[in-house]
Amino acid sequence: MDSVVEVQSRSSTSMAKRQCPSQNPRVEVEHLLDAFLSLSELPSLSLDLSFEKLLESMPADSDLIDRALKMGSLLLDAAKHSSRKRASHHNSLAWPLPPDLTIKVFSMLDTQSLCHASAACSLFSKCAKDPQCYANLDLATLVPKVNNAVVATMIQRAGKALRSLKLGVVPVASTTHGSCQPMVCIVRNTIVEVSNFSWNDKRSRQGRESSILTRCCLSPLNGDGGAPGALLRKLHLYNIERMDNASLGAALSACPSLLDLEIVGLHVELRQTLMSVSANCHLIERLFFESSKTGRDDSLKAQTCYELVNNCPHLTSLSLRGFKLHDCKVRILVKGFRKLKYVDFSTSYSITGNFLRNLGSCNGVNLLEVLILRDCMHLKEMEVTRLLTAILAGDFKLLVHLDISNREGLASEADWYSRCYNSRILPIKQVLEARPDMRLVAEYPSEGSYIETFDTDLNSDISLPSEFSSHTSDGSVFMSTSESSYNSDQGSGEDGQDAVIYEESSDEIDSLAL
Repeated sequence: MDSVVEVQSRSSTSMAKRQCPSQNPRVEVEHLLDAFLSLSELPSLSLDLSFEKLLESMPADSDLIDRALKMGSLLLDAAKHSSRKRASHHNSLAWPLPPDLTIKVFSMLDTQSLCHASAACSLFSKCAKDPQCYANLDLATLVPKVNNAVVATMIQRAGKALRSLKLGVVPVASTTHGSCQPMVCIVRNTIVEVSNFSWNDKRSRQGRESSILTRCCLSPLNGDGGAPGALLRKLHLYNIERMDNASLGAALSACPSLLDLEIVGLHVELRQTLMSVSANCHLIERLFFESSKTGRDDSLKAQTCYELVNNCPHLTSLSLRGFKLHDCKVRILVKGFRKLKYVDFSTSYSITGNFLRNLGSCNGVNLLEVLILRDCMHLKEMEVTRLLTAILAGDFKLLVHLDISNREGLASEADWYSRCYNSRILPIKQVLEARPDMRLVAEYPSEGSYIETFDTDLNSDISLPSEFSSHTSDGSVFMSTSESSYNSDQGSGEDGQDAVIYEESSDEIDSLAL
């Protein structure tokens, strides 16, 4: 108690020397606080006894305890604030880079690393709020954990600085160049036995897990007068289960500067999407679109192909995977885009290869460098032979990669139900010798495993190789005898024999007449 009295005496002496409280209240508070904090030097037992004695001297209804708790809370908050302020000042002196270079460094980080850095200190947090740090947003994850609010916050922070946006649930196994492994996400950790579940079961499971993102996740691109989407160059969307045609179309309407569009596993129509691209994204250079329902989307019309070719003349890379595409429409696209270098129609249905006739000598098509027709169900052996023969004749001079593999073998000329597993007319060895600079991938099963029922094949689990293989078996090397028929231009790419199987609807025929 004597020590407490001594402290109080010192406090009284110091107060006597100060100015009048009415003249300088801040100084008085500072001295009182200094005197109060000096009590921390006392043993805790002394403070407890002093507080108990003071409490006993007060009326029973006194709020002394509440005021003490409030005062302690205020002091704790003030101490934490001052500690952070001092630490920030220390960091600003110790950190070697000025704010502008720090922002430049942060802009090179991926989105997750940027968020981690911003939580390190107030200096980094302040720098990480600069819009330039969010120019390239990568919010794609292996498991669903990003919701609409996170997307909106990130896009708002980026504002008109936004250049790239990746969003959704990416496949567990990445797809390499030339592979046709489906990119539609299946979270395999939730599947005990793959063979026990149908394709629809897996999609429903994936749907429940990815439902954290809704159709409105891209609406912030239209915010602030469309500023966030105005200069967006790259948009990649993966397995957003609830996205629909209207929402995707609204998002694309806010992206007039888009150069690179990648869509995987969205439940949107090919025709509606291409119409939105054609109407809004005139500068697009790369289009990658993989269907969520392999072989079932037959929505594409010839008129849509013409509009896309006319409105998007800068396209150099086109990938339409898993759709039902007719040769006449594919020919419009491949022949119409004058700058096209990369083409991928893997896992597409109804393509026979007829569209390739006489393309190698067409103006513009000579720019083609990559052609992937892997696992096209109706790709005919005869059309592949004609293509290889044309390459030997000097067409497709810039072609450096060709993939004509098929896990079910190639279709025969007369009936696509009849599969060719060990072709005896493909001049593969001759092409490899004549074009050593070209990588030719031609993988076929050793024996037939074709499932004749169309619906059963759609529901089966698709498991395809993701690595290249340039080797060929001796049984796959044969001479071609179809050179003369290949050099005649077939126009629409449909012959009379194919018309019975792949008959165009009346509105498509009318569009072709235009």
